[in-house]
Amino acid sequence: MTALAAALLAVSALAVTPSAAAAPGRPAAPGAAPDLARHVNPFSGTQPGGPDFGTGGGGGNSFPGAVVPFGMVQWSPDTVANQPGGYYYPDERIRGFSLTHLSGAGCNAAQDLPFMPFVGRVTTSPASDPSRYVSTFSHAHESAAPGYYGVTLDSGATMELTATQRSGMARITFPVTAEATLLINVSGSINGVTDAQVDVDGNTISGWATSGRFCGADNVYRVYFSAAFEKRFASVGTWHNDAVSTGGTSVRSGAVSGVSGAPAKPRGTAPAPPAGGRVAPDVLVSGPGSGAFVTFDSSNDRTVDLRVGLSYVSVANATANAKAEQGDDAFDTVAEAARAAWNARLGGIQVTGGSPDQLTIFYTAMYHALLHPNVFSDSDGQYLGFDGQRHRAATGHAQYANFSGWDIYRSQAQMLALLAPHDAADIAQSMVNQAQQAGDVWDRWSQNYDFTGVMVGDPYHSIVASIYAFGATDFDAPGALAAMVHGATRLQPPNARYVERPGLADFQSLGYLPGDPSTTLEYTSADFGIAQLADRLGDPGIRQKFMARAQYWENLYNPATGYLQPRNRDRSFPTPFDPADPSRYVEGNGAQYTWMVPYNTRGLFDAMGGDAAVRARLDTFFTELNAGPTKPYAFLSNEPSSQTPYLYDFAAAPYRTQAVVRQALNTLWRPTPDGFVGNDDLGQMAAWYLWGALGVYPAIPGRAELTVGSPLFPHIVIKRPSGQTITIDAPGASADTFYVQSLSVNGRATSKPWLPESFVRTGGTLSFTMGSTPNTAWGANPADAPPSFREGEVSLR
Repeated sequence: MTALAAALLAVSALAVTPSAAAAPGRPAAPGAAPDLARHVNPFSGTQPGGPDFGTGGGGGNSFPGAVVPFGMVQWSPDTVANQPGGYYYPDERIRGFSLTHLSGAGCNAAQDLPFMPFVGRVTTSPASDPSRYVSTFSHAHESAAPGYYGVTLDSGATMELTATQRSGMARITFPVTAEATLLINVSGSINGVTDAQVDVDGNTISGWATSGRFCGADNVYRVYFSAAFEKRFASVGTWHNDAVSTGGTSVRSGAVSGVSGAPAKPRGTAPAPPAGGRVAPDVLVSGPGSGAFVTFDSSNDRTVDLRVGLSYVSVANATANAKAEQGDDAFDTVAEAARAAWNARLGGIQVTGGSPDQLTIFYTAMYHALLHPNVFSDSDGQYLGFDGQRHRAATGHAQYANFSGWDIYRSQAQMLALLAPHDAADIAQSMVNQAQQAGDVWDRWSQNYDFTGVMVGDPYHSIVASIYAFGATDFDAPGALAAMVHGATRLQPPNARYVERPGLADFQSLGYLPGDPSTTLEYTSADFGIAQLADRLGDPGIRQKFMARAQYWENLYNPATGYLQPRNRDRSFPTPFDPADPSRYVEGNGAQYTWMVPYNTRGLFDAMGGDAAVRARLDTFFTELNAGPTKPYAFLSNEPSSQTPYLYDFAAAPYRTQAVVRQALNTLWRPTPDGFVGNDDLGQMAAWYLWGALGVYPAIPGRAELTVGSPLFPHIVIKRPSGQTITIDAPGASADTFYVQSLSVNGRATSKPWLPESFVRTGGTLSFTMGSTPNTAWGANPADAPPSFREGEVSLR
């Protein structure tokens, strides 16, 4: 434990200085930043915090490993008992340390290219005898901090990890032994591989893996790595299936069919291995199940340092990425830069007051909200596009990947545009690039450079529109709008590999999808986003067309029940209707989806009978805050309920918004490994917490108005990189003091429980007077309600 203890002490004392090498997604800070990283608990979310409602488990599904903001590399341990983030806190058995992860997804993904230190000889194949190469450990001998992870395994080997944007560095300390071994399992991706290769050459190991299959999709990607060691190998070996070979230098595994490479596809096809690469005479070609191992002499010098570059283009680019971002820097220097990068980002919101637990939850949420989407282009700008071809990002910009669209359009995209407008604009451009490369076809949940089509709707339109509304406009917005309109109106052939809008013909002719209210409502929100971007770009024709389509929610309203519910093709409503029945909804039910008209809340409330009737329904709805999809109550650990606590602002009862949001913050999040009661969904739920703690919320995707809740901290300062400062003063605010008595905006008193778009774009000061009892009069004038957008509305159909 001595080596790890010393290392952890060094990490905790790291100097907080700007990153020496700024790159897209990781800008250098102009000066020293406070060490807010000390508040982050990377283990939060690695243990279920609530029941599994069938939407991906009851945990955050995050990972504790080394990563920088928006990092391509997420070098993290994977436990034997798996949950989608790769690491299950209750399990103290590690099977490898893989280079790629998704934080908070509800399905297994990535976990590509695991490395594993092993004390002993490789006598059986890790492919057929994996349990032999698992090591137990204790959480007492483990530590994680932003940009760093370290553990001493029960085998006696210590594994320490740190990262840059596109590379990682490991420091392995073996016990005194003649059997210090490191395994590189190129076939170890969590969803398996269809092809893989590993080459050992001098002091370098390189190769690639072809994987995919996210959430059962047929997506495919190839990821390359190059690992350079600063210690000579004592011996090398390879394995394939159940065969082990010592002294081998290369193993290549082909597809199960015996044909190398993934099946041919019109888009997203993995490129062929680099031409002209060295192939050893003993190369093997067969199915997945290959890897390599190397041994070291640790009788005197027990430490092995290695640098790993990652790329989705080539091994050469992986090598170049590590050289560009690490150079010859020592491990502690790289870890220090990673922590500094995090402090520069976390410093975008500085809070005063709050308990230690509140600070941990807040900055851990901010950490998780800044992990994804992640940089996908290499240090020279190259990346693989949705057309399977190489492209290059513009100088000073980066291509991003891994867009959890169905989730993040609700509030995380807005948080990124607030805190990282340059990155957010690049994210928007990346989405545009993907769509244009695919022929103006937009995904809804893409992984790396291929479609997955996971979830429903057309959420990228809302994301792009929101990013633009929040002032992150440095992307091709006219090109985005043209591709949006094309994607939202063109009927694709039914045999297309990926269909952007299933049921579009019905949506355009009937105004709804028969039997599918969830997708219908997602389409209407997407169309609202298109209309808003068109309005900002001065195209009233497109705005009017898509505002009319946005009001198709009316087609689902059944005045007999007061719910938005499934509708038959003949325009009748199925009977009987149970609002708690989730069978025709996506991760929710009729009671939860009925509120999902975020841009025309007033129209919905009028249909329901007005504010008084709505307040009574909302009070019943919040009988439970996290009831799951089979009860007619709120499901705040999942996205369809995200905006519902803020609906009281529209119903002349903002004091109820204040109470419900604070109850959610106080009960659904914790500072411990069981930190959340559901999937974090690549930062969406973390962003929801941040907005709740700030006391404002972007309730209307595609717009930048903010509805008002109540701040958790007495003093908050948000410094946008674009120059604006937002100051939020709320003396006395705490977990239990959350009722707004009055509010001033830039020194002027207001009774409106919302802020105009101009506030985000220009900045300003919010001054709250707080109390422990509700002020039912503040914000109670219906004329003060946040805006609703009713253009295109007709009598309920």
